[in-house]
Amino acid sequence: MNEQQIRWDDLQIVLAIAEEGSLSGASRALRISHATVFRRLSEMEQGLGVTLFERSRTGYTPTLEGDDLAASAKRVQSEINGAERRIIGQDLTLTGSLRITTTDTLFAGLVSPLLASFRQRYPETTLEVVISNQLQSLSRREADIAIRPTKKPPETLVGRKIGDINQAIYGQKALWQNAPLPLGTASLPTESWIGPDVHLGDATLEKWMMDKSAAYRVDSMLGMQSAVRHGAGIAVLPCYLGDADAALLRLSEPIEALTTPLWLLTHPDLRHVARVRAFMEAMKWGFEAGISTLNVKCAD
Repeated sequence: MNEQQIRWDDLQIVLAIAEEGSLSGASRALRISHATVFRRLSEMEQGLGVTLFERSRTGYTPTLEGDDLAASAKRVQSEINGAERRIIGQDLTLTGSLRITTTDTLFAGLVSPLLASFRQRYPETTLEVVISNQLQSLSRREADIAIRPTKKPPETLVGRKIGDINQAIYGQKALWQNAPLPLGTASLPTESWIGPDVHLGDATLEKWMMDKSAAYRVDSMLGMQSAVRHGAGIAVLPCYLGDADAALLRLSEPIEALTTPLWLLTHPDLRHVARVRAFMEAMKWGFEAGISTLNVKCAD
Protein backbone atom coordinates (compact mmCIF):
# COMPACT_ATOMS: atom_id res chain seq x y z
CA MET A 1 0.00 0.00 0.00
CA ASN A 2 1.41 3.41 -0.86
CA GLU A 3 0.26 6.86 0.22
CA GLN A 4 -2.11 7.25 -2.72
CA GLN A 5 -3.91 4.01 -1.76
CA ILE A 6 -4.90 5.15 1.72
CA ARG A 7 -8.67 5.48 1.76
CA TRP A 8 -10.77 7.81 3.91
CA ASP A 9 -12.28 4.75 5.59
CA ASP A 10 -8.75 3.71 6.62
CA LEU A 11 -8.02 7.15 8.04
CA GLN A 12 -11.24 6.99 10.06
CA ILE A 13 -10.04 3.73 11.62
CA VAL A 14 -6.72 5.27 12.66
CA LEU A 15 -8.36 8.43 14.01
CA ALA A 16 -10.96 6.50 16.01
CA ILE A 17 -8.33 4.24 17.63
CA ALA A 18 -6.13 7.24 18.44
CA GLU A 19 -9.03 9.16 20.03
CA GLU A 20 -10.60 6.21 21.87
CA GLY A 21 -7.38 4.46 22.87
CA SER A 22 -8.70 0.97 22.13
CA LEU A 23 -10.14 -1.21 19.38
CA SER A 24 -13.39 -1.66 21.29
CA GLY A 25 -13.78 2.09 21.72
CA ALA A 26 -13.09 2.65 18.03
CA SER A 27 -15.61 -0.01 17.05
CA ARG A 28 -18.30 1.69 19.14
CA ALA A 29 -17.46 5.13 17.75
CA LEU A 30 -17.54 3.89 14.15
CA ARG A 31 -20.40 1.44 14.74
CA ILE A 32 -18.54 -1.46 13.18
CA SER A 33 -17.37 -4.72 14.72
CA HIS A 34 -14.25 -5.11 16.83
CA ALA A 35 -13.02 -7.75 14.36
CA THR A 36 -13.39 -5.34 11.42
CA VAL A 37 -11.35 -2.66 13.20
CA PHE A 38 -8.62 -5.19 14.03
CA ARG A 39 -8.51 -6.56 10.47
CA ARG A 40 -8.44 -3.14 8.80
CA LEU A 41 -5.69 -1.87 11.13
CA SER A 42 -3.60 -4.99 10.48
CA GLU A 43 -4.03 -4.58 6.72
CA MET A 44 -2.95 -0.93 6.92
CA GLU A 45 0.14 -1.67 8.99
CA GLN A 46 1.12 -4.53 6.71
CA GLY A 47 0.57 -2.49 3.55
CA LEU A 48 2.43 0.55 4.86
CA GLY A 49 5.17 -1.54 6.44
CA VAL A 50 4.98 0.39 9.75
CA THR A 51 3.51 -0.05 13.20
CA LEU A 52 0.84 2.59 13.78
CA PHE A 53 0.02 1.74 17.42
CA GLU A 54 1.88 0.32 20.40
CA ARG A 55 -0.24 -2.33 22.12
CA SER A 56 -0.32 -2.61 25.92
CA ARG A 57 -2.64 -3.68 28.71
CA THR A 58 -3.88 -0.12 29.04
CA GLY A 59 -4.79 0.22 25.36
CA TYR A 60 -3.44 1.44 22.03
CA THR A 61 -0.96 4.33 21.88
CA PRO A 62 -0.07 5.90 18.51
CA THR A 63 3.51 5.62 17.30
CA LEU A 64 5.05 8.62 15.56
CA GLU A 65 3.72 7.26 12.27
CA GLY A 66 0.30 6.59 13.77
CA ASP A 67 0.14 10.04 15.33
CA ASP A 68 1.05 11.64 11.99
CA LEU A 69 -1.64 9.66 10.17
CA ALA A 70 -4.25 10.43 12.86
CA ALA A 71 -3.47 14.16 12.60
CA SER A 72 -3.93 13.94 8.81
CA ALA A 73 -7.21 12.10 9.34
CA LYS A 74 -8.43 14.81 11.68
CA ARG A 75 -7.68 17.51 9.11
CA VAL A 76 -9.47 15.55 6.39
CA GLN A 77 -12.46 15.00 8.70
CA SER A 78 -12.61 18.71 9.47
CA GLU A 79 -12.57 19.54 5.74
CA ILE A 80 -15.32 17.02 4.98
CA ASN A 81 -17.52 18.23 7.84
CA GLY A 82 -16.99 21.82 6.79
CA ALA A 83 -17.92 21.04 3.19
CA GLU A 84 -21.08 19.24 4.35
CA ARG A 85 -22.11 22.21 6.49
CA ARG A 86 -21.47 24.68 3.67
CA ILE A 87 -23.50 22.61 1.21
CA ILE A 88 -26.33 22.15 3.70
CA GLY A 89 -26.14 25.87 4.46
CA GLN A 90 -27.21 26.62 0.89
CA ASP A 91 -30.48 24.73 1.38
CA LEU A 92 -33.25 27.33 1.49
CA THR A 93 -36.20 24.91 1.56
CA LEU A 94 -38.25 23.81 4.55
CA THR A 95 -37.65 20.12 3.93
CA GLY A 96 -35.06 17.66 5.15
CA SER A 97 -33.88 16.53 8.56
CA LEU A 98 -32.94 18.37 11.74
CA ARG A 99 -30.91 16.66 14.43
CA ILE A 100 -31.56 18.21 17.84
CA THR A 101 -29.80 17.49 21.11
CA THR A 102 -31.20 18.35 24.54
CA THR A 103 -31.42 16.92 28.05
CA ASP A 104 -34.00 14.38 29.17
CA THR A 105 -35.40 16.92 31.65
CA LEU A 106 -35.87 19.67 29.10
CA PHE A 107 -37.35 17.23 26.59
CA ALA A 108 -39.93 15.94 29.08
CA GLY A 109 -40.72 19.30 30.67
CA LEU A 110 -40.59 21.78 27.79
CA VAL A 111 -39.27 20.59 24.43
CA SER A 112 -41.53 17.68 23.48
CA PRO A 113 -44.76 19.69 22.95
CA LEU A 114 -42.83 22.35 21.01
CA LEU A 115 -41.41 19.70 18.66
CA ALA A 116 -44.91 18.32 18.10
CA SER A 117 -46.12 21.80 17.20
CA PHE A 118 -43.18 22.34 14.85
CA ARG A 119 -43.87 19.05 13.05
CA GLN A 120 -47.49 20.03 12.55
CA ARG A 121 -46.45 23.34 11.02
CA TYR A 122 -43.63 21.89 8.88
CA PRO A 123 -44.65 18.29 8.09
CA GLU A 124 -41.95 17.82 5.44
CA THR A 125 -39.16 18.14 7.98
CA THR A 126 -37.75 15.11 9.80
CA LEU A 127 -36.73 15.51 13.45
CA GLU A 128 -34.02 13.37 15.03
CA VAL A 129 -33.70 13.97 18.77
CA VAL A 130 -30.57 13.06 20.75
CA ILE A 131 -31.43 13.05 24.45
CA SER A 132 -28.21 13.31 26.43
CA ASN A 133 -26.69 15.28 29.28
CA GLN A 134 -23.46 15.52 27.26
CA LEU A 135 -23.14 18.33 24.70
CA GLN A 136 -22.98 16.75 21.25
CA SER A 137 -20.50 18.16 18.74
CA LEU A 138 -22.22 20.51 16.32
CA SER A 139 -18.89 20.93 14.49
CA ARG A 140 -18.80 17.19 13.68
CA ARG A 141 -22.53 17.26 12.83
CA GLU A 142 -23.48 14.95 15.68
CA ALA A 143 -26.35 17.44 15.96
CA ASP A 144 -27.55 20.52 14.07
CA ILE A 145 -29.14 22.36 17.00
CA ALA A 146 -28.51 22.18 20.73
CA ILE A 147 -31.04 23.22 23.39
CA ARG A 148 -28.94 23.45 26.53
CA PRO A 149 -28.83 25.04 29.97
CA THR A 150 -25.33 26.49 30.31
CA LYS A 151 -23.59 29.53 31.74
CA LYS A 152 -20.80 29.30 29.14
CA PRO A 153 -21.99 28.32 25.65
CA PRO A 154 -19.14 27.24 23.32
CA GLU A 155 -17.60 30.17 21.47
CA THR A 156 -17.63 28.16 18.23
CA LEU A 157 -21.45 28.16 18.15
CA VAL A 158 -24.03 30.87 17.48
CA GLY A 159 -27.51 31.28 18.87
CA ARG A 160 -29.45 33.07 21.53
CA LYS A 161 -30.25 32.95 25.21
CA ILE A 162 -33.96 32.22 25.46
CA GLY A 163 -34.54 32.42 29.18
CA ASP A 164 -33.34 31.51 32.66
CA ILE A 165 -34.11 28.22 34.35
CA ASN A 166 -34.86 28.66 38.04
CA GLN A 167 -34.44 25.83 40.52
CA ALA A 168 -35.86 25.26 43.99
CA ILE A 169 -36.18 22.55 46.64
CA TYR A 170 -39.12 20.13 46.33
CA GLY A 171 -40.62 17.43 48.52
CA GLN A 172 -43.54 15.05 48.35
CA LYS A 173 -46.70 17.12 48.92
CA ALA A 174 -48.30 14.51 51.20
CA LEU A 175 -45.30 14.71 53.56
CA TRP A 176 -44.75 18.46 53.53
CA GLN A 177 -48.11 20.17 53.04
CA ASN A 178 -48.52 20.96 56.75
CA ALA A 179 -44.90 21.95 57.39
CA PRO A 180 -43.86 25.59 57.91
CA LEU A 181 -42.39 26.86 54.66
CA PRO A 182 -40.08 27.96 53.20
CA LEU A 183 -37.45 25.71 54.75
CA GLY A 184 -34.95 27.53 56.92
CA THR A 185 -31.33 27.60 55.73
CA ALA A 186 -30.08 26.22 59.04
CA SER A 187 -32.16 23.06 58.72
CA LEU A 188 -31.05 22.13 55.21
CA PRO A 189 -27.93 20.10 56.15
CA THR A 190 -30.00 17.81 58.39
CA GLU A 191 -32.72 16.99 55.85
CA SER A 192 -32.92 13.71 53.93
CA TRP A 193 -31.61 14.62 50.47
CA ILE A 194 -31.82 13.07 47.04
CA GLY A 195 -28.74 14.33 45.24
CA PRO A 196 -27.23 14.29 41.75
CA ASP A 197 -24.94 11.42 40.85
CA VAL A 198 -21.59 12.54 39.41
CA HIS A 199 -22.64 11.17 36.01
CA LEU A 200 -25.40 13.76 35.81
CA GLY A 201 -22.63 16.25 35.13
CA ASP A 202 -24.10 19.19 37.08
CA ALA A 203 -21.02 20.56 38.83
CA THR A 204 -22.85 23.66 40.11
CA LEU A 205 -25.52 21.60 41.87
CA GLU A 206 -22.89 19.21 43.24
CA LYS A 207 -21.02 22.18 44.74
CA TRP A 208 -24.22 23.57 46.26
CA MET A 209 -24.92 20.14 47.79
CA MET A 210 -21.47 19.78 49.40
CA ASP A 211 -22.66 20.56 52.95
CA LYS A 212 -25.75 18.37 52.63
CA SER A 213 -25.78 14.61 53.15
CA ALA A 214 -27.38 12.72 50.26
CA ALA A 215 -27.69 8.99 50.86
CA TYR A 216 -29.70 8.66 47.65
CA ARG A 217 -28.16 9.81 44.37
CA VAL A 218 -29.57 9.65 40.83
CA ASP A 219 -27.91 10.46 37.49
CA SER A 220 -31.07 11.94 35.98
CA MET A 221 -33.25 14.89 36.98
CA LEU A 222 -36.32 12.90 35.98
CA GLY A 223 -35.10 10.12 38.25
CA MET A 224 -34.65 12.59 41.10
CA GLN A 225 -38.17 13.89 40.49
CA SER A 226 -39.56 10.36 40.66
CA ALA A 227 -37.67 9.64 43.89
CA VAL A 228 -39.10 12.81 45.50
CA ARG A 229 -42.59 11.92 44.28
CA HIS A 230 -42.34 8.60 46.13
CA GLY A 231 -41.26 10.24 49.38
CA ALA A 232 -37.59 9.19 49.36
CA GLY A 233 -36.42 12.66 50.36
CA ILE A 234 -36.16 16.24 49.12
CA ALA A 235 -34.25 17.46 46.07
CA VAL A 236 -33.41 20.48 43.97
CA LEU A 237 -35.38 20.42 40.71
CA PRO A 238 -36.01 22.88 37.88
CA CYS A 239 -39.13 24.88 38.66
CA TYR A 240 -40.70 24.08 35.28
CA LEU A 241 -40.55 20.41 36.29
CA GLY A 242 -41.38 20.59 39.99
CA ASP A 243 -44.20 23.12 39.79
CA ALA A 244 -45.94 21.08 37.09
CA ASP A 245 -45.98 17.92 39.24
CA ALA A 246 -49.14 17.80 41.39
CA ALA A 247 -47.48 15.28 43.73
CA LEU A 248 -44.70 17.72 44.65
CA LEU A 249 -44.56 20.82 46.82
CA ARG A 250 -42.00 23.60 46.49
CA LEU A 251 -40.22 23.99 49.82
CA SER A 252 -37.98 26.99 49.12
CA GLU A 253 -37.60 30.18 47.14
CA PRO A 254 -35.67 29.87 43.88
CA ILE A 255 -31.97 29.27 44.58
CA GLU A 256 -30.19 32.17 42.92
CA ALA A 257 -26.83 30.38 42.71
CA LEU A 258 -28.43 27.62 40.62
CA THR A 259 -30.25 29.81 38.09
CA THR A 260 -28.96 28.77 34.66
CA PRO A 261 -29.38 30.48 31.27
CA LEU A 262 -31.07 28.39 28.58
CA TRP A 263 -29.47 28.57 25.13
CA LEU A 264 -30.56 27.65 21.62
CA LEU A 265 -27.37 26.98 19.62
CA THR A 266 -26.28 25.96 16.14
CA HIS A 267 -23.13 25.98 14.01
CA PRO A 268 -22.42 29.25 12.12
CA ASP A 269 -22.47 27.39 8.77
CA LEU A 270 -26.06 26.25 9.42
CA ARG A 271 -27.66 29.45 10.65
CA HIS A 272 -28.96 30.44 7.19
CA VAL A 273 -30.53 27.05 6.43
CA ALA A 274 -34.28 27.66 6.10
CA ARG A 275 -35.36 24.77 8.32
CA VAL A 276 -32.77 25.72 10.96
CA ARG A 277 -33.95 29.35 10.96
CA ALA A 278 -37.59 28.27 11.15
CA PHE A 279 -36.84 25.87 14.00
CA MET A 280 -34.83 28.43 15.97
CA GLU A 281 -37.60 31.01 15.61
CA ALA A 282 -40.34 28.55 16.61
CA MET A 283 -38.37 27.39 19.65
CA LYS A 284 -37.57 30.99 20.65
CA TRP A 285 -41.24 31.98 20.84
CA GLY A 286 -42.31 28.68 22.38
CA PHE A 287 -39.65 28.75 25.07
CA GLU A 288 -40.12 32.41 25.90
CA ALA A 289 -43.83 31.88 26.44
CA GLY A 290 -43.35 28.71 28.49
CA ILE A 291 -40.42 29.87 30.58
CA SER A 292 -41.97 33.26 31.24
CA THR A 293 -45.01 31.58 32.74
CA LEU A 294 -42.97 29.07 34.71
CA ASN A 295 -40.59 31.69 36.08
CA VAL A 296 -43.51 33.73 37.39
CA LYS A 297 -44.87 30.60 39.08
CA CYS A 298 -41.46 29.78 40.49
CA ALA A 299 -40.94 33.26 41.89
CA ASP A 300 -44.34 33.56 43.61
